[in-house]
Amino acid sequence: MAAKRSVLKVLSGETVFPPPIWMMRQAGRYLPEYRETRRRAGSFLDLCYNPDFAVEVTLQPIERFGFDASILFSDILVVPHALGRDLRFEEGRGPMMTPIDDAEIAALDGAMFHVNLEPVYETVRRLRAKLPQETTLIGFCGAPWTVATYMIAGHGTPDQAPTRLFAYREPEAFARLLKTLTDHSAAYLIRQIEAGADVVQIFDSWSGVLDQSCFEAFCVAPVAEIVRQVREVHPTVPIIGFPKGAGANYHGYREKTGVTALGLDWTVPLEAARDLQRKGAVQGNLDPLRLTAGGKALTDGVGAILESLGKGPLVFNLGHGVTPETPVGHVETMVKTVRSALG
Repeated sequence: MAAKRSVLKVLSGETVFPPPIWMMRQAGRYLPEYRETRRRAGSFLDLCYNPDFAVEVTLQPIERFGFDASILFSDILVVPHALGRDLRFEEGRGPMMTPIDDAEIAALDGAMFHVNLEPVYETVRRLRAKLPQETTLIGFCGAPWTVATYMIAGHGTPDQAPTRLFAYREPEAFARLLKTLTDHSAAYLIRQIEAGADVVQIFDSWSGVLDQSCFEAFCVAPVAEIVRQVREVHPTVPIIGFPKGAGANYHGYREKTGVTALGLDWTVPLEAARDLQRKGAVQGNLDPLRLTAGGKALTDGVGAILESLGKGPLVFNLGHGVTPETPVGHVETMVKTVRSALG
């Protein structure tokens, strides 16, 4: 139970050194065993919704690297998919959806939401049974703003201009969409916790494109409501908030949303990260391309984070997901470097 306790100790504000470690997108294309399972699954959605395959790929990085935490293999867009929206993944383009309009927002139907997501809950139950007891199991969802960007544009865009324009031009419809996503995302996390998740993380991958007032309205307020609803049912389960690209808006985010810990992207200066750490646990924030590059770039990056943040509550992680071209050997080096560090 030692490593599991160490992750939860860090998230409760204690310092553990060397810090526990896991990676966002740690079950992914950089692993040859993942690519083989993905081939057998047939499609990305089949991989997400088939508990046999989803459990298999979730366990792969744990078996190979012994990370201290395992994160459920799924996708943030299963929430709108479970609400009845179409979803497909195209090679080289990523997720594709039919853009939603005002009438369709009003017609979103959650009657079959949990039924549609039962394969995900079954995956969590199986993972909790199969994971080593010392491994923390993390569930997750996408933040309402980030999920809405895909629903409105129909695909990823560089600056989310379609969704920003929609929010300005159709504020009432956009508010309805955010509320629907907020309520269903909270219910989704609650069910993951009931199935066995020890911790949950909220990914707001596109929070960095908003001005201050929109950040408060579209990122902070919905996440605060998700946290409130989850805490109402599971008051002690840690919640990690990851508002990627938030910059100066990281300050105050923990207090305004109520999240337990802050996931930091790699652009957050370590001095600023230390300031944020004084108020509780932080997670991150190695540049994923340092891991891809390896060598001195990797060891210098790891060393700087441990030197700056290792004396406080830290979960060592990347500042975003591991890239598909990352050599497996570089991950092994990173794990060894972190775990062999001296305080």
